[in-house]
Amino acid sequence: MTYGALLDRHPIITDQIKRPALGVVLRELERTLDREVPGSVAEFGCYRGTTTLFLRRVLDAQASDKLLYAYDSFEGLPAKTSHDDSGAGEQFQVGELSVSKKIFLREFHNANLKPPLTVKGWFGDLKAEQLPPVISFAFLDGDFYQSILDCLRLVWPRLAPGGVIVIDDYQRDALPGPERAVRDYFDGRPPSVHHEHNIAILEKT
Repeated sequence: MTYGALLDRHPIITDQIKRPALGVVLRELERTLDREVPGSVAEFGCYRGTTTLFLRRVLDAQASDKLLYAYDSFEGLPAKTSHDDSGAGEQFQVGELSVSKKIFLREFHNANLKPPLTVKGWFGDLKAEQLPPVISFAFLDGDFYQSILDCLRLVWPRLAPGGVIVIDDYQRDALPGPERAVRDYFDGRPPSVHHEHNIAILEKT
């Protein structure tokens, strides 16, 4: 269990994800590596690199040559839509969680880790050439409905058989958008969705 040792050894640098949820993300990445699912690894919504650093550490610990991509607007949260309405989520406002790409990349320098291939932009504006042609694992942390829907449109068609998408804030009262986006993308008939610690796990068969 590589990820457990890594979580014991290295700090979680922000409060945006807790250890149990991060453990689920890293466990699912390890599963795709153990099964040798082809394709690159991608994270959508990386903030300061809290999770991205650990994705890199798992890849390094497994001596994997997979490319790691990171996508973020680096401008904080976008505007909500009606799909995100929740009385419990009033604290999530436009521009929150803003951090520069420079600060994100500095975290990798400070940790002596190879930085990911980093793309700045809103998910809905990304072009095909900015994405890996095949994806084995993706972590979607877009918080809101449209961000997760845009990510699913980008990732699911590129996901290799046996590949896994994990989605943060699933079935979270304050952030109803991610669950609604999964439902709508799959027309109400998503593949089997398992979830732990508000992390949804979708595997492509």
